[in-house]
Amino acid sequence: MTIDLHESGSVRLLGHARRGFSGTVHALKGGNAESSLSAAELESRLIELGFVEGAHVEVLHEGLIGRDPIAVRVENITVAVRRREAMAVVVI
Repeated sequence: MTIDLHESGSVRLLGHARRGFSGTVHALKGGNAESSLSAAELESRLIELGFVEGAHVEVLHEGLIGRDPIAVRVENITVAVRRREAMAVVVI
């Protein structure tokens, strides 16, 4: 299942966020990501990294080539995720 988001609204996908973005995890939608993992497996891995509903996230760094991967602070830890996998994280 995909989710329709408007860039002008307050809801967006973490994969579209630029360095300096700060927000809160609203939901995980594994079907939004172009990953080799199944939607359920991707969501499970993201939860293990701390991307749970209500968690504060901040994009700290973007890779040099294609702005990928991104370094994200999730609550008190910093993780690196590919943008295509970050597309499964809905933030507000």
